[in-house]
Amino acid sequence: MNDKKIIIAIDGHSSCGKSTMAKSLAQRLGYVYIDTGAMYRVVTLVALRNGWIENKIPDTQKVIDGLKDIKITFKWDEKAGKNTTFLNGENVEDEIRQLKVSENVSPISTIAEVRHEMVRQQRENGKNKGIVMDGRDIGTVVFPHAELKIFMTASPEIRAQRRYLELTEKGDKVNFEEILANVEGRDKIDSTRAVGPLKQADDALILDNSELTREQQLDWAVNKVKEITEGK
Repeated sequence: MNDKKIIIAIDGHSSCGKSTMAKSLAQRLGYVYIDTGAMYRVVTLVALRNGWIENKIPDTQKVIDGLKDIKITFKWDEKAGKNTTFLNGENVEDEIRQLKVSENVSPISTIAEVRHEMVRQQRENGKNKGIVMDGRDIGTVVFPHAELKIFMTASPEIRAQRRYLELTEKGDKVNFEEILANVEGRDKIDSTRAVGPLKQADDALILDNSELTREQQLDWAVNKVKEITEGK
């Protein structure tokens, strides 16, 4: 791999492995990984902690007013071998992955002011290139001129099964049907929201990973990067 660095935008449906792919790709390339999904989960966590959301309906004004006090940073945890998310210096990586946050993140992410602030921070991080970002509107809204755009997908049932296994391995007691309903519900909300809807960029490469291993997906992505950076 030569020294030319690019911006890599990975979009796609919930629970299809975007974050896993982005983290692994960044690690393989020596790029910076910006976990955009985690950023919205942090805002959701703050809203839940402060009682700004009830019955999945956020108090929009309170959330907007609270944005000024939210600073989101990321660090690579060498010991754990994973990216870690911090809220004002507090490690919230595990807490933002809980189902309660998952169930409330979509309505929070539909708030225009939240998305505008997150996009501002994301673009700031991408000025020097050499970054990998994943989300639902990275290739269409945040970095429409990214050199490599990947749109990941898999069937709702396979995505729900992966999420179910991930949570049960952590010791959480969850119901598969509830997770499937959450996945399908998030697909609908993410695709129909007014601001930054989930949409495949016209120049994105589709990666359906229903039948692919993580290593096969990573090798595919690395080869696409090489084709761009080495002019193949």
